Amino acid sequence: MRTVLVVDDNRAVTSAIELMLGMHDIRTLVAGSPADGLALLAQQPIDLVIADMNFRADTTSGEEGIELFRAIRAIQADLPVILLTGWTNLSSAVQLIKAGAADYIAKPWDNDKLLATVENLLELVESNRERARLQQAWRARREELTRQYDLAGVVFESEGMACAVELACRVARAPVPVLITGPNGAGKERIAAILHANSAAPRGPFVIVNCGALPPDLLEAELFGAEAGAFTGAQRARTGRFEAADGGTLFLDEIGNLPLSGQVKLLRVLESGQYEPLGSSRTRQARVRIVSATNAQLRAMIREGRFREDLFYRLNLIEIPVPPLARRPEDILPLAEHFLGDKLLLAEDAREALLRHTWPGNVRELHNCIERAKLLSREGPIGAADLNLPATRAAAERAPGSSDPSRRAGDVGAGVEENLSREVLEAHLHRAGGNISRAAQSLGLSRQALYRRLERFGLRP
Repeated sequence: MRTVLVVDDNRAVTSAIELMLGMHDIRTLVAGSPADGLALLAQQPIDLVIADMNFRADTTSGEEGIELFRAIRAIQADLPVILLTGWTNLSSAVQLIKAGAADYIAKPWDNDKLLATVENLLELVESNRERARLQQAWRARREELTRQYDLAGVVFESEGMACAVELACRVARAPVPVLITGPNGAGKERIAAILHANSAAPRGPFVIVNCGALPPDLLEAELFGAEAGAFTGAQRARTGRFEAADGGTLFLDEIGNLPLSGQVKLLRVLESGQYEPLGSSRTRQARVRIVSATNAQLRAMIREGRFREDLFYRLNLIEIPVPPLARRPEDILPLAEHFLGDKLLLAEDAREALLRHTWPGNVRELHNCIERAKLLSREGPIGAADLNLPATRAAAERAPGSSDPSRRAGDVGAGVEENLSREVLEAHLHRAGGNISRAAQSLGLSRQALYRRLERFGLRP
C-alpha cells in the first residue's frame, strides 16, 4: 500500500493530512519531530515524506527543516520530499528545490493542490520502481545472452530489439531458412550476422547478396556461377554466390526484389539442395544456410502475383521481425553514442533532438546523421545544430535572429509536440503501460503537453 510519512509538530496539521490521504487509500504515518520521523524512515518502507520546516514555536528560520531534508537525502537519495511551512521563505525554497526537494507548499494549503501533488509523486515513485525492476531484469537477461551467444556487436536497449536478438540466438544453430522482416535501415543485416555467428559453422563464409541489385540477365550466373563461354563476355569461369558461401551462410537481402525467374531457380535449390552453374551439366550440392530479409509485404505481393507462395513458405520457416527505430526509442541514444565513439560527447540539446526525431530512415539515417555531425562539429560536445535534423532547423528558422548560428544552436525546444508522430506516441504509451507520467518523462514532455498531443491524435492512455 502507498505510504506517506508526515513530519510536523502540530497535531492538527498531521490529523488533517492523515484524514485527507486516508480518504484516497493512502496510508499515513505521523511523526511529531525530525528524530521520530527519521526513526520511522529507518524502520519501514515509505514512498513520500511531507515535512514541516519549523519545529520550535520560537523559530521561523526553516533551519530545522533544511537539516531534516538533508538527513532524509542521506538515507534515501531518491525519496521525494514535500516541504510544508507556515513561514514561506523564497530563498530556502529555491535552495531545497535545487537540492532535490519535490515541492514547497505554504500553510494553509489547498487540499486539492496538495492531494494532486502527492498523487503525482506517488505515481512517479511507482513508475520509477517498475522501471528499475524492468531494468534489473533486462540487465540479467542481456548478461545471459552475452554469456551464451556472440551478439556480433549489436547495440540495443529496447525490448523490441531484444526479442529479435533473442529469437535469432535461439534458432541460429538449426540449419533452417530464416526470414528477417522490417523496414530499410532497421538492422536486419545485424540480425543475420548474429544468426551466422551462432550457427553450426560460424567460421564459414558469410556472403551477402543484394537481390535488388542483381541484373535479371545475369541473375543465374551471379547466384550459381557460370562456365567460361556460357554467355557473351564470359571469358573465364565465374564463381557464384552459392559456391562462395559453401559451408557458411548466404544472406539474400531484399528478397522481395528478386524477379519471378530468379524465384523459380532459388526455389529449386531450396527444395533439392542442388544447382548447376550456367553452361555446365554438372550438378553441385549447396551446403549453405539461407537467411533472407525484406522490407516488402510478401503476403501482399503473393496476392498480386509478384512473389511465389511456395518460395515464401520455404524461406519463412522462422520469421524474425525487426521493429523500426521509432518503435524502440530506447536504442536511439546508445546507438548514437556507439557511432560517435569515445572521443566525442552529445550535448543535452542534441540528446533531446535525437529523441524527438521520428527516424524514417531508421538506424541507417541515425548513423549518417552522427557521421555528418562528427565532420561538421566544432570543438566541444556535439550540439543539436550540428545534427541538422528537421525539427532543429524549423526551430532555428522560427527563432528571432535565426541567422545567428550561435543562437540557433540553443533553440531546439520549440515545436517539440509538433514533431512527434502518432506512431512514436503510441510506442511510448505502450512501453509505459499507459502511464502518462512515465510516457511524458521518456518523451521529455510535461503531462499537459502529452495530453494535448494525445487529444490531437484522438488517442487514449
